[in-house]
Amino acid sequence: MKKISIIIPCYNEEEGINNLYSQLNPVLSKLKEDYEVELIFVDDGSKDNTLKLLHQYFGNENYCKIIKHEKNMNLGAAMRTGFTHSTGDIIVTMDSDCTYEPKIMLEMLCLLDDKTSIVTASPYHPLGKVENVPNYRLFLSKSISSIYCLITNSNIHTFTALFRIHKKEVVKCIKFKSNNFLATAEMLIYALMKGYTVREYPTTLYARKYGVSKMKLLMVIKSHFKFVLKLIKLKFKRFLRK
Repeated sequence: MKKISIIIPCYNEEEGINNLYSQLNPVLSKLKEDYEVELIFVDDGSKDNTLKLLHQYFGNENYCKIIKHEKNMNLGAAMRTGFTHSTGDIIVTMDSDCTYEPKIMLEMLCLLDDKTSIVTASPYHPLGKVENVPNYRLFLSKSISSIYCLITNSNIHTFTALFRIHKKEVVKCIKFKSNNFLATAEMLIYALMKGYTVREYPTTLYARKYGVSKMKLLMVIKSHFKFVLKLIKLKFKRFLRK
């Protein structure tokens, strides 16, 4: 039986933990029919009751690990911590705010075949949808995904989703440096550059119902801009070598 590790970064999510439990629990029950399950929460230095509620709702399960950062280190750092503690053959990263419904994990797993190394949720796919997400957030995310699509010469529509399923070897091979929300795009692009096959799962991205977004907009824009310049320089160097 294969082992699946599910990594969920959390930061000040006390308002949404009950909703997460309600949506995730039936998915875990279904997964246990076919997989050994490992659930990993990374509390990224929350200042509210997130850690307490994680222990209250999930802490009694022997397959659950709850890891705490002493200070907020941002999404990329939380992802690395989760990867370090994961032992599964298949590694999932997902949002704690359920802006992507946890149940899509079951259908995404069906796409992880012998030829596919990563399956990513994709609301910007022609068959995907977005509901009630603020226009400025949507514009930023779709624009940067379009730029990355051009740079990588790929047919990927969404580069910024956290909700992904990876084979273990991808997580072990790909090293990303970003600590912030750039990490999701950085990891996917490096995987494409190394020749891993990525498939998209068209789905719906919902506006969060509980709490507030932790993304620092200006910092993320700056990070993406720097990364785009880095990728352009890499492509130019490769062109000169030819």
